[in-house]
Amino acid sequence: MKRLSVLGSTGSVGTQTLEVVAQNPDGFSVEALAAGRNIELLAEQIERFAPKCVAVADEAGANELRKRVKLDERGIALHTGDAGLEAVATHEPCDLVVAALVGAVGLAPTLAAVRAGRDIALANKEVMVMAGALVLREMKVHDVTLLPVDSEHSAIFQALSGQRPEDVSRIILTCSGGPFRGWEAERIESASVEEALDHPNWDMGAKITIDSASLMNKGLEVIEARWMFDVAPEQIDVVVHPQSIVHSLVEFRDTSVLAQLGLPDMRVPIAVALAHPERVALEIPRLDLADAGRLDFEAPDRETFPCLDLAYRALAGSEAAPAVLNAANEVSVAAFLAGEIPFGEIARTNAAVLDAHLAEKAGLVVDSLADILAADGWARAQARERLEASDGPKTGSVQGVA
Repeated sequence: MKRLSVLGSTGSVGTQTLEVVAQNPDGFSVEALAAGRNIELLAEQIERFAPKCVAVADEAGANELRKRVKLDERGIALHTGDAGLEAVATHEPCDLVVAALVGAVGLAPTLAAVRAGRDIALANKEVMVMAGALVLREMKVHDVTLLPVDSEHSAIFQALSGQRPEDVSRIILTCSGGPFRGWEAERIESASVEEALDHPNWDMGAKITIDSASLMNKGLEVIEARWMFDVAPEQIDVVVHPQSIVHSLVEFRDTSVLAQLGLPDMRVPIAVALAHPERVALEIPRLDLADAGRLDFEAPDRETFPCLDLAYRALAGSEAAPAVLNAANEVSVAAFLAGEIPFGEIARTNAAVLDAHLAEKAGLVVDSLADILAADGWARAQARERLEASDGPKTGSVQGVA
C-alpha cells in the first residue's frame, strides 16, 4: 500500500486525487492533508480518509476545524500556515507527496518534500517553472522520483517510457485553445470573467482556467517540460487540439510519433502518477474513437495569444526570468478575477514585467531558493505598480472567485 500526503486536498486536483484513492482503497492510504480555507470539505475528507496530520491556512481555520472534528481523540496533528504545508510535505510515514497547490505557494513545501526524500506527484507546475534547475539538483541529491500529473506532461512521460533520451527529436504539447479559440482580439480584450472561466473541455480551478484562456498555461507547461524532460526549448512545440483527446506527443529522430490518448479527465494522469510503475482500474468513461470521430489540429494564434511566446522569451533570458513571468502572471490573473483589469491587460502586464527584468537583471544567477523568492517578490511588486497605475476598462468579478 502506497502512503500519500496531499498538498491542496480541497482543490480540483486534490479532490480528484482522493476520488482515485477512494476507488482503490487497497492500493493507497492517506497519511496527511493540507488545505486552505475550505474547512467544511477538509472535515469531510478527514472523516473519510482518516489522515494523521492536517494543515490549514490560518488559526481561524484551525479553530473552525477543531469545532467540526475531534482531532485529539483521533490522534490528528494540526498545523497552520507555511509551516503547516511543510509539515504535511515531510510527514512520516509517507511514500508519495501529491503537490496539488496552485501557484508559487507550492514551491517551498515541495522542495521540503524532496529534501525529505519523498517522491513527488507534481500538479503544481509553478514549482518547475520557478525553480526547475534547483529542483532537479535536489532530486538527484536525495534520489527522488518526479511523476507528472498535468495531462500533457503525463502523456509525454508515458510516451517516453522505455525510450532513449538521445532518440527524442521533439516534444509536442497539445492544448484545447481554451474558451477564446477563434475569437477576435477585440472581443477577447473585453471578455468577462464568466466567459474566461467557461472552458470547453476541462473542469479546473479558476486560476488555471484563466491561464488556459490566455494560453499562459501552455507557456508555463513549455517551461515545465524543458526541465522535467531535460530538452532544449527549441525541441518543444505546441499544437491546438480542440477535442482534448490527444494529450501530447513525442517525435523521435526516425520521424516516428507516439501519442497518448484518452477522454479529458484529470483522474487518469493522477492515477498514472499515484500507481507508477503499475496501473489501477478507474470507474470512468472510456474513449470510443468511432464516437469521437475526427481529431483536429492547428497552429496556435501567437499574435492573438502572446503569452505563449513570453514563455519562450523567459527561457531564453536569465535563470530567474521564468519565476518573474510566473509571478507577474499570478498578480495579473488575480486582478482580472477581481474585476480590476480587462482580460487583455494580463498579457500586457506579463510582457512589461518580463521586459523590465530582462533589461535590468539579465545577468541574475539563481543559486538558491532565496534567489528565486527574491525574483518572485520583485516581479510581484512591479506587476502591482503597473496595475495600480492602469486606468483601463474594468470587468465584473465572479462572486466566490475574486
